[in-house]
Amino acid sequence: MASQDNQLLSLFSAAEVEFLAEDELINIVPSVRMDTLHMICGDYGPFRPQIPAQVPLWLGVALKKRGKCRIQPPDWMTVEKLTQVLEDEREAPREFQPLPFHYVEISRLLFDHSQDDISDFYLIRSLVEDVRDVRFHKVEKGLETLSGRTHAVKLKNLSAMEVNLIRPFIVKALESFYKHDSEDLVKQVDSERDSQLAAADRLPRRTLRPR
Repeated sequence: MASQDNQLLSLFSAAEVEFLAEDELINIVPSVRMDTLHMICGDYGPFRPQIPAQVPLWLGVALKKRGKCRIQPPDWMTVEKLTQVLEDEREAPREFQPLPFHYVEISRLLFDHSQDDISDFYLIRSLVEDVRDVRFHKVEKGLETLSGRTHAVKLKNLSAMEVNLIRPFIVKALESFYKHDSEDLVKQVDSERDSQLAAADRLPRRTLRPR
């Protein structure tokens, strides 16, 4: 049972988190005509040139590598929207702005395989890195506030990579705090019980009437 718990708390590697992100849907614009592709996870297509279609990220990257499509960047991956997200992140030190759960992995895959499809590529890549750094800094600051009085942690709008990085630390920290508090509680209960027994011993005894 303990080994199972340790496996659940272990970190995923960056490659494993990226693998999970590859199931996210993206839009592509095919450059060739293709029949429907029958996959285990579903059917995609048919594809017609210059007619947008929605496919999983892994399939879009595979078609892009073969020169059969171009990938349309997600709506959030623009200079205007990322600039606004960055400003909001900096202005709200205790809040995280809503972004796709796998925004780190999606952006990295598109930067690696679809650079020519992204307008203002270098600026957008810089903005994504800045957003990620600001969010990670806020996560670190939040972890510094954990104490023995912390019994739960609620963090809204975290991404997959951010959750993956902090989950084992937070869980183990809370377990340590709980264990420490439980030992103190047991000692306190024992002390109160001993005090009550001592007080009872000091009460005057009633003399029993002889029979």
